[in-house]
Formats: sequence, structure tokens, C-alpha cells
Amino acid sequence: MSHPVVLPSYRDTVRAEWVDYNGHMRDAFYMLIFSLAVDGLIDLIGLPDAVRKERHRSIYTLEAHLNYLHEVKQGTPVRVDMRVLGYDAKRIHLYLEMFSLDSTPSQRTSPVAAGEQMLLHVDTSGPRGVAFDPDVEAHLHELAQAHAALPPARFAGRVIARPSAT
Repeated sequence: MSHPVVLPSYRDTVRAEWVDYNGHMRDAFYMLIFSLAVDGLIDLIGLPDAVRKERHRSIYTLEAHLNYLHEVKQGTPVRVDMRVLGYDAKRIHLYLEMFSLDSTPSQRTSPVAAGEQMLLHVDTSGPRGVAFDPDVEAHLHELAQAHAALPPARFAGRVIARPSAT
């Protein structure tokens, strides 16, 4: 019998200071919400604040790619689901989808934004990239294995390009 895969998630609400002159959430704040979600993932894989300080370890973002799919307005509650698409000795390829919780049930399955991030495990006394400690790697392995069973990430691997003229 298969068990449903639980995705790490983060919840927040679009704040007044995040809204632009069009009444929509500013583009930078989508990244802020994704960044706050990553903080939760860092704790989940075994690197909460106390461990980061004790081991002089952290996670840095090397690259991020965002897809803005639907507008989000002030006061909208949102949820970010995260999946580990892959990892190696010191990097995590993470996929994130943001959903509006203030929409109809059928709309809640369509993300308002999606993103990918490449994260690096860092020795902060350098700073320099280093391999994950065995306990952290074990947590990552468990997540990556569970997430590998999911359908492909819909907006992963996209590149920015101008459509070619036909």
C-alpha cells in the first residue's frame, strides 16, 4: 500500500507593505515568502538555529528562478509547498509552489507562483561550501526519496527566453 507524500510547507498572509500600486503583491515579496519557507526546510533537515551556530553551518542560495503565475492581493493567505528535486554532497535543488488559500477549492490546486532554488551548504567560518554532515544528509536523502515518487514538478527547469518569431 502506498502512503501519501507529505510536502514540507510554510504559511503566511500577504501584508499591506508587500502590495504595490496595482493592489497586487510586489514581485520581490514572492521571493521573500519562498525564502521564509526555505528557513523552515533548513530546520526540517536538521539545521535549526542552535545547530547552525554550534557547527558553523548554514544554507546559502546560489540561484533562484521564479514564475509569477497569478496575482495575489493584500490579506490573501498563502501556502508554499516544497520538494527536494535532487541533492549532492553540498547542494540542494529545491522546487517550491505557492498557493492561494483564499480561493475556491478548485483554484487551490493551481499555484500562484512557482520557483526553483539551488542551495549550498556552507561552513560559515570560511565561508565556503562543504559537504552535509551525515545526520543532515540522512534527512535530505529521506525527503528526496519520498519526493522522487511524485509526478514531475510542473514549472521546473524553465528558462527565460523570448519566443522565437515564426
